Amino acid sequence: MAANNTDGEAAPLATADRSRGGWATAPFIIATMFWLTLAAGGWLNNLIVFMINEFNIKSISAAKINSVVSGCANFFPLIGAILADSLLGCYSLIWISSLISLLGLILLVLTVTVDGLRPPPCEPSSKFCNPPSPFQYTVLYSALGLVCIGVGGTRFTLATMGANQFTKITHQATYFNWYFCSLYTASFVAITGIVYVEDSLSWGWGFGICIAANALGLALFLIGSRFYNCDKPQASPFTSLLRVVVASVRKRKAVISSESADYYHGVKGVIAEGPTKRFRSLNSAALVTEGDILSDGTIISPWKICTVQQVEDLKSLIRVLPLWSSSIFLGTPIGVQLSLTVLQALTTNRHLRHRFQFPAGSIIVFSFISTVIGVTLIDHCLWPLWKKLSGNTPTYLQQLGIGHVLNVASMAVSALVESKRRSAAASHHQITVAWLVPQMVLVGLGEAFHLPGQVGLYYQEFPSSMKSLATAMVAMLIGVAFYLSSGVIDFMRRVTDWLPDDIDDGRVDYVYWVMVVIGTINFGYFLVISWFYKYKNIVQVVKSVSSE
Repeated sequence: MAANNTDGEAAPLATADRSRGGWATAPFIIATMFWLTLAAGGWLNNLIVFMINEFNIKSISAAKINSVVSGCANFFPLIGAILADSLLGCYSLIWISSLISLLGLILLVLTVTVDGLRPPPCEPSSKFCNPPSPFQYTVLYSALGLVCIGVGGTRFTLATMGANQFTKITHQATYFNWYFCSLYTASFVAITGIVYVEDSLSWGWGFGICIAANALGLALFLIGSRFYNCDKPQASPFTSLLRVVVASVRKRKAVISSESADYYHGVKGVIAEGPTKRFRSLNSAALVTEGDILSDGTIISPWKICTVQQVEDLKSLIRVLPLWSSSIFLGTPIGVQLSLTVLQALTTNRHLRHRFQFPAGSIIVFSFISTVIGVTLIDHCLWPLWKKLSGNTPTYLQQLGIGHVLNVASMAVSALVESKRRSAAASHHQITVAWLVPQMVLVGLGEAFHLPGQVGLYYQEFPSSMKSLATAMVAMLIGVAFYLSSGVIDFMRRVTDWLPDDIDDGRVDYVYWVMVVIGTINFGYFLVISWFYKYKNIVQVVKSVSSE
């Protein structure tokens, strides 16, 4: 990701305090990220197995619930970003959300330690299992809701708050790399260590470790309070965007001028360049007409005239939305794959030694390992080689394109491996869990390209008043993708017989081939919109690189 940046100055926040911030804050924010991610990963990555073993929920139903929960955990950051930008600020939102997730984890521990909060275990000699009662479902969903709110208010808000501590773009890029390394390292520890404790010792001990990690993360974040450069909440950026729409509609019959002096740049604004020609109809919102500005320079109504900057902010959002939409169907196959791979792992031979059985929920760890290794190799080996051979630094869109290709390849490998697994099951044999590793490695490598690329692209291209929303856009698209993956699984169950409760009787490989088709079509859509996309802020960075 650093390949797209230089030592240029990033646009500082209007409320920035130069006496705070900088690298002194990084250990606290990154450590907080590590412990909170460890706490979240401990319950989220083994949720399917938890619901099947402890709540007697059928496998495909558990996969659907898992997709919805993952969607919530990734959709809530959008709400968190709005609250951070317009009401609470990043700092307050993070500590409040950390406290909420701690309460949710305590409730989750109670579901496995208090007998009345979960159904009785299945009888070994009987296939009949008592389903959860409405009250038990209520307690379970309440606990999951609280921890999802906690994750939503911290994960990407910490990314924004950390980036806000720096004024140089290279420092922000380096921070993002450390941020993702912390994120994936913690996820690796959670998927291996905590999941193993849950499967081998007890769920109470596993969730107890999550509580300790969450409490430690909250404590470390509060200890570093005196070092942080805390951004003060401003008016909601959505209000500003809505004003542009209203003002442009009210002046839709006005003649658009090409002179910069005919537009409103703010009370203290210096007349600079006028609005860009893209989405030209919106320029009327900043066009000065009779009665818009009073004699003292103030405007008569913010719903009648807006600044050029407000108009350009809305244009920035509109320009990015098509790229953002292409990433939704990049994430949807991943959501389907992650849920089904855990179910596949449950049917494989997972015995590595006589006394050690590889936890099914830990199969996702290979995705995280390949992502962490991939990010490191990409940043220190691939991008320098790319620049040496081509003379140019790779763009964020090129990173995203490579991620699309690897994602489609991962789905194709998943389909082939599932065909082999199903054939072995029909012969009353089990393949080893190692056969599921290649598809996880490929999807992890894809994330090493497209996830940092998306965060960097949105953070650079969004206006400064919407930085929290910029990073939350990534979480939101992951959330929407997981919701859609749940819908895809439900649709497949309704119209086909590919996904019965026992996947040995189904055709999961057909589901993967459908994902290949969806991914290929989506990649074509991405190529079209990328061809027409024009960078706003990054184009200045590229010029700076060529001038050095």
